[in-house]
Amino acid sequence: MFMAAVCVGATAFVSGCGSESAKDTPRDTVPVASAPSATQPATASPEGPDRRPALLIVGTSLTAGLGLDPDSAYPAILQRKLDSAGVAFRVVNEGNSGETSAGALRRIGFLLRDSAQVVMIETGANDGLRGQDVDSTRATIRAIVRRVKTVLPGTKVLLAQMESPPNLGERYTTAFRAMFPAVAREEGITLVPFLLDRVAGIPSLNQGDGIHPNEAGAKIVADNVFRAILPVLRAR
Repeated sequence: MFMAAVCVGATAFVSGCGSESAKDTPRDTVPVASAPSATQPATASPEGPDRRPALLIVGTSLTAGLGLDPDSAYPAILQRKLDSAGVAFRVVNEGNSGETSAGALRRIGFLLRDSAQVVMIETGANDGLRGQDVDSTRATIRAIVRRVKTVLPGTKVLLAQMESPPNLGERYTTAFRAMFPAVAREEGITLVPFLLDRVAGIPSLNQGDGIHPNEAGAKIVADNVFRAILPVLRAR
């Protein structure tokens, strides 16, 4: 069901989401305007700057919350869930619409200029939509993970499972799906289950393109991430 929805919405996703060009031009290094930047000062409160350790999410338009108000994107909902659970982390949303894994690799050093206790990587979906070579994407994601480990040693790294559309055939889809647990296993990092579980392929939970969650879908995505990372954050 998910795959059918992705196939229907793939063209809109690649061409209408502030996406990169097919050649991965450098403009993908500019974060989405609606997403808070990890390089900006922490949000001030009456008590002063937010000194809580950061959960940095490096992602695509799914993380940026394309088509939603910033407060309705899953990272903002995740922040409220963490606050309610008494988990003292601040969520830093660094989603960039249309970004491939190559784009994420190019900007990861910039994003890591500020410290983060936990980094979640949500990338690769746009590689799949474009039918990019799985081995190449796998190597790029591994390079992102290793860059995080080098720049911020001791930081907990998580990788979100993503899926590819079915129009490139079962062989590609299977290889793409297997890539994420393979990288997690090779690099000794935590795999977050499929980001769009219980959302993908359900029209009532997605926007018109059939790919990006609407407000109701974003709440489920936030719950998916919350359940996966809560034990990680509580152990930090």
